[in-house]
Amino acid sequence: MNKKVEKYLYQEMDRQAGILHSQKRTKIVATVGPACDNYDSLLDLVKAGVNVFRLNFSHGTFEDKSRVINLIRKINQTEPYNIAILGDLQGPKLRVGEIENGKIEFKSGDEFIFTTEKIIGTKNKVYVSYPKLSSDVKPNERIFLDDGKMEVCVKEILNDKEVLVSVTLGGVLLPKKGVNLPDTALTMPSLTEKDLADLEFIIENQLDWVALSFVRKVVDITNLKKLIAEKNSKIKVIAKIEMPEALNNLRDIINESDGIMVARGDLGVEIPVEQLPVIQKDIIRKCMHRAKPVIVATQMMESMIDRTKPNRSEVSDVANAVLEGADAVMLSGETATGNYPTLVVETMSKIILNVESSVYDYNRDDILTPQPHSPSYISDAICYSACKLAYDAQADAIIGMTQSGYTAFMLSSYRPKSPLYIFSKERSLISQLSLSWGVRAFYYAEEDSLDDIISDQITILEERGFIHKGDVVINTGSTPVEKHLPTNIIKITKIE
Repeated sequence: MNKKVEKYLYQEMDRQAGILHSQKRTKIVATVGPACDNYDSLLDLVKAGVNVFRLNFSHGTFEDKSRVINLIRKINQTEPYNIAILGDLQGPKLRVGEIENGKIEFKSGDEFIFTTEKIIGTKNKVYVSYPKLSSDVKPNERIFLDDGKMEVCVKEILNDKEVLVSVTLGGVLLPKKGVNLPDTALTMPSLTEKDLADLEFIIENQLDWVALSFVRKVVDITNLKKLIAEKNSKIKVIAKIEMPEALNNLRDIINESDGIMVARGDLGVEIPVEQLPVIQKDIIRKCMHRAKPVIVATQMMESMIDRTKPNRSEVSDVANAVLEGADAVMLSGETATGNYPTLVVETMSKIILNVESSVYDYNRDDILTPQPHSPSYISDAICYSACKLAYDAQADAIIGMTQSGYTAFMLSSYRPKSPLYIFSKERSLISQLSLSWGVRAFYYAEEDSLDDIISDQITILEERGFIHKGDVVINTGSTPVEKHLPTNIIKITKIE
């Protein structure tokens, strides 16, 4: 191998350290918490199949987060992995306040007052952390408490701080439980003061992705992207879909975002729960249609927080997300606070691998085709044709180049059967692409002739053992190389 190729062999991307990590196409996002916030535990999770670590900014201090970020980057520097880091902003989470004697039991028909003035809650009056409650809610609108375990109905707006409600579904109310307003058009900002401070930390520490909670409309995303651009950051933005208003604006939100998370926790409270499976499938299809990575999150393997085996329904839940074409599936409490974080990831990886090896049907001819209205239609068609050619020729690899990431996301969105390898001179992309379905990314910065670039890429993959003599590979690229044009060529090669 020549010196030039050897120089650009990106040592962090050698993906032969474990079958659970390297062979599955659907990626795993794992939340870091007390159960796994040390080097050995994080490395065990990576070996078991984790591709992205999620830092939940609803909990912990900046000092805690900095320590975990350093540990993950140490793994990337010293082990044959390249793991992405996702910062998840808390958003304007509504909660009740402290409760007298630690709990209050409400029965159907009871009435009490919600107040925005901080008090210790009683059976007559309970604090809720939303200053605009009185101005936003209207009579007869529903309010859910504690993930829908309790339900009340607005009876009367008493004044600018108090709302009278009637209990329609009773239960025991505990301190700090969540509040959902599924019928209300909220006017709260998408970024709180805490979120802005957390965002500054995320940008300073150069995380790969940031997730925005409680997205309602496209301006929520554009405002966040503007803040990121002002800091000259390359962090990509994920919109968390967890409110009915977001579903009404879904197309625009997907188009403006870099990725989507189906946040089924709050979404399953805000909408009738029986609608959730169809909505999840629809969001995944729309994201694939627009080449945006999509994560399915919440309660995927929750029984394994304290058990060594998942429920059969959880196995089917993970499998269905894979079959529907999700880029990634996410673990929350299972890895953050559970008793068996590594076992959970191993189990999820095995489910993914089994489904991917047994069934291959992502409805290519139905939705996965280039869209004539796309401003990048020609490049989209090239990527689609590369995947179709790879399928018809039974190619052993598809190899792409990208500077913006667009070609990688587009190739990934067609869910090709052949393994997908992406080369880029943008180091930030190498980590970010760890979230995308099927992608293995490599750093490469040469800009010689296209033939030399393709030859180098094949040599790199051959040296790593990803491809072999006699294999057929499909390359995409652009020419003239020095103009950095969108993808405009396909080349098929049989390795001699």
